[in-house]
Amino acid sequence: MPVPSVKESFSAAINEVTIGATSGEGGTRSRTVTIGGDTGLPLAGFEAEFPNPPAIAMEVSNAGVEGWPPEVKRHLEGLSQDVGKWAAKCEEWGADMVCLRLRAAHPDEGGRSADQCADDVKRVLENCGLPLIIWGVDDPEVDNVVLPRCAQVASGENCLMGTAKEKDYRTLAAACLADGHKIIGEAPCDINLSKQVNILLEDVGVSVEDIVMYPTTGALGFGMIYIYSVMERARLAGLSGDKLLQQPFVLTVGEETCRVKEAKTPEEEEPSWGSVRARAPLWEAATALGLLDAGGELFVLRNPEALAQLREALDRIWPKAQ
Repeated sequence: MPVPSVKESFSAAINEVTIGATSGEGGTRSRTVTIGGDTGLPLAGFEAEFPNPPAIAMEVSNAGVEGWPPEVKRHLEGLSQDVGKWAAKCEEWGADMVCLRLRAAHPDEGGRSADQCADDVKRVLENCGLPLIIWGVDDPEVDNVVLPRCAQVASGENCLMGTAKEKDYRTLAAACLADGHKIIGEAPCDINLSKQVNILLEDVGVSVEDIVMYPTTGALGFGMIYIYSVMERARLAGLSGDKLLQQPFVLTVGEETCRVKEAKTPEEEEPSWGSVRARAPLWEAATALGLLDAGGELFVLRNPEALAQLREALDRIWPKAQ
């Protein structure tokens, strides 16, 4: 008796989004990064094509590392007050991209001005050749002033900028269109709201092929299943032909993992959990791998040991080109 085929095929593919611009493309980056392009469910290499491996970005904050766990901070001694040196170190660690978080612009973090934040962007671009993600502070009054200025000084570099939300997207969209950047559409754990944000961005002139979706992120042991289910539904819809859900995902894994007690509690407090030095990066890498299985394409990490562990895992499990 012949064995029936269990292969599943879909009518569409996830959009490819390229971030960064080399000198030949009008920028100064040493390389570009392309995410997306999948024609099937994650890791199913026997039935689909996966032309671009997931990308790993390392987070750099212009507000330093106050409040970050010790197991992350110990890697950043002498770096955390200089975003240029920090970004250069991320390149040494083997990151594909740098994610500059403009936390210092928030009033609670010192209220750094738009020009000061723009200077931070310049320092990262001057010291590091990787493509850049520029991320605001989730305060419209701040972001609508700071992000356009940062987009301007990074004009031509084809950065990924965020985030655009249902009630706050026009200013960032205009800046990205004017200065040639990609945009992050944020919708907290809601597939219908994700579509709505993409519709709104398309209505003001942003191509859906220039959007990366941010469904927010939950870490292992702290809400990951909710994000996983939303991502999985969106991926199935996109592969089945819904053009408003064919965007790649970006996920802030490092930030969310740092909130989880299992990833930062010292072994003196919980001896049965083992060494926190081993546990912290493993928790971050495991969270990324879980979200990879839901369709994640771009992961923002904090711990360089987690970067190395995730990279090693991807080298083993990511489908090889046929």
